[in-house]
Amino acid sequence: MIIHVRAFANFRDILGKNLRVELKDKSTVKELLDGLCVSHQRLKSALFDESGKVREYVILMKNRKDVESIDGLEATLSEGDEVAILPPIAGG
Repeated sequence: MIIHVRAFANFRDILGKNLRVELKDKSTVKELLDGLCVSHQRLKSALFDESGKVREYVILMKNRKDVESIDGLEATLSEGDEVAILPPIAGG
């Protein structure tokens, strides 16, 4: 299945703006991220802290919904889903 990955700010510098990733059926967000970290070495330190947890400031969205509200990293992906990786949003 094909998953669309959209990266923003510093994550865009690592991954590019839009990326299409092929995964096996019923893969999770965690499996997607692990695969991206293998193919893009700088991504791992940008996404995960030393203990392997997603850094507090990283926002992960699946189809425009925060993954934390839909099973976190264990959220299952389906054909055509979009995963967005964002830094914190500040304004003023």
